[in-house]
Amino acid sequence: MAEPILEVSGLVKHYPLTRGILFKKQVGAVKAVDGVDLVLHQGETLGIVGESGCGKSTVAKMLVNLERPTAGTIRFKGEDITRLSGRALKAVRRNIQMVFQDPYTSLNPRMTVGDIIGEPFDIHPEVAPKGDRRRRVQELLDVVGLNPEYINRYPHQFSGGQRQRIGIARGLALRPEVIVADEPVSALDVSVQAQVINLLESLQKDFDLSYVFIAHDLSIVRHISDRVGVMYLGRIVEIGSDAQIYDHPTHPYTQALLSAVPVPDPEAREERERIILAGDVPSPTNVPSGCRFRTRCWKAKERCALEVPELAVPEAFRGAQGPAVHDSACHFAEERQVVPPEETGNGPG
Repeated sequence: MAEPILEVSGLVKHYPLTRGILFKKQVGAVKAVDGVDLVLHQGETLGIVGESGCGKSTVAKMLVNLERPTAGTIRFKGEDITRLSGRALKAVRRNIQMVFQDPYTSLNPRMTVGDIIGEPFDIHPEVAPKGDRRRRVQELLDVVGLNPEYINRYPHQFSGGQRQRIGIARGLALRPEVIVADEPVSALDVSVQAQVINLLESLQKDFDLSYVFIAHDLSIVRHISDRVGVMYLGRIVEIGSDAQIYDHPTHPYTQALLSAVPVPDPEAREERERIILAGDVPSPTNVPSGCRFRTRCWKAKERCALEVPELAVPEAFRGAQGPAVHDSACHFAEERQVVPPEETGNGPG
């Protein structure tokens, strides 16, 4: 396997809750991210899935230093970037860029496409001299499938899919090594989603990019990802290759997520078991003790309330071999196929 390019260890982000006007006192905290460990290898796509509010986007913002972590480390090529500032941080940011979720709000409506894509060159003038910037911007437009002559147009003159291509071009401007894509297709029509996903795959090969791809659409994540991490309430609860997660899930939460994937074949839909979870996701201000999923889990026992399960190969699989042997944060993990491997939705082709 390729060398790690990005290593995340013990990543935490808590937002303090305060009371009072003049004399503010902290009375609690929103535990958005609470101990995440991830590794991204050179040239791979690491998908992160989970329900809304589980902390996926907060992780994305910390990876590109839009948010400072409360604790933990983020290492880019071995260097802890959470401790950097000034010029050192600026240099790292050049190599880790982000594609945002909503192409309607992530582009400044008062700037032309040329100014939007060329703005990174103002921050990093060493990448492109002023006299060469227009040509570079036109090249980027062509790379993402847009007419270079659109350089003087404004965002409102483009469709949603075209705007996201502009956002991708902006992300590519500095020739980064890592791109963090935070729900990059969730705001687009299904047919346009496929086009953007195929573009991202093509760019990955052409520019030797490594992706952290965040989404809640399981079929899209399976299509584009080499490995997948499943998040629940601020933590990774299961991680493995796409085949391990989708065909051999061992964590109850992952199994429940996959059981909700739409299956086009009516016969297969009738045969598969649907797992209905009880209750709602607990508040991140008051997370359950022990296993965070235990309040909704049908396997929960007293041990689950007392011990936090480690994200590691479960006890039942230690010493064994096969696709079910991968990291899962569950005391009572077991393999359970809930969706036929060939029927995981209509992902891009």
